[in-house]
Amino acid sequence: MQSWLALCCRNSAILQSMKANVTVTSRGVITLPAKLRQALGLKAEDHLIAETTPEGLLLRPSVTRPVEMYTPECVREFDAAEQELAAWLCTKAPAVKRAARPKRKPAR
Repeated sequence: MQSWLALCCRNSAILQSMKANVTVTSRGVITLPAKLRQALGLKAEDHLIAETTPEGLLLRPSVTRPVEMYTPECVREFDAAEQELAAWLCTKAPAVKRAARPKRKPAR
């Protein structure tokens, strides 16, 4: 049975003609040839998403989002701003009374 490997990347026009035979090991490891990795800009420890398509297997880069790290000073500034807002809301915002809930009929 022949399987197909589709690779998606930014330079897809250049890579459309690139094909590579790869082998899946007994542990499920697939090794991509160096030329293919270089053309795709893949480095060691890069993550890919593997998904099935009607044409076969699609490997595409995994999208990661940067996590913003805050210094302790920034965290203190955020905390102070939240406390200031909470104090303002307590003094300026009108008190809102919650409507009483209607009583439920007892279950039969």
